[in-house]
Amino acid sequence: MKFHTGRLIDHVHLRARSFANTRYFYESVLAVLGIPVTAQGEGWMQIDELFIDAADARTTPSHIHLAFQARDQQAVDDFYRTALASGGKGNGAPGERDYHPGYYACFVLDPDGNNIEAVFHGPSRRSADSVLITPTP
Repeated sequence: MKFHTGRLIDHVHLRARSFANTRYFYESVLAVLGIPVTAQGEGWMQIDELFIDAADARTTPSHIHLAFQARDQQAVDDFYRTALASGGKGNGAPGERDYHPGYYACFVLDPDGNNIEAVFHGPSRRSADSVLITPTP
């Protein structure tokens, strides 16, 4: 089994109050960024380093800030529109931020209240699309 991952974070785990609503939200907004679901099963899904499952009666939903990389400003704009249409709530419309020159982002709250960002840092070149991990026997 081969899989792609980043270098800093192994995974981020969200527990969703309503898995169906949360699944719809993330499948919709990440499709806009060209990021597909990489694994799924009954009550859970994985998208690269993001793992989401259903909270049960003894666990509460997670509350964190997640920032997803966008390829350009248009992808940030599309992400925002799709997020609002998929059950998210606006938490900062798309626009230039003063974090550093070229930082263009939007913020939304997902169905569980997590602060979700799509960000474009300006034109750049990557050394690779992702890290390919292939377990050895």
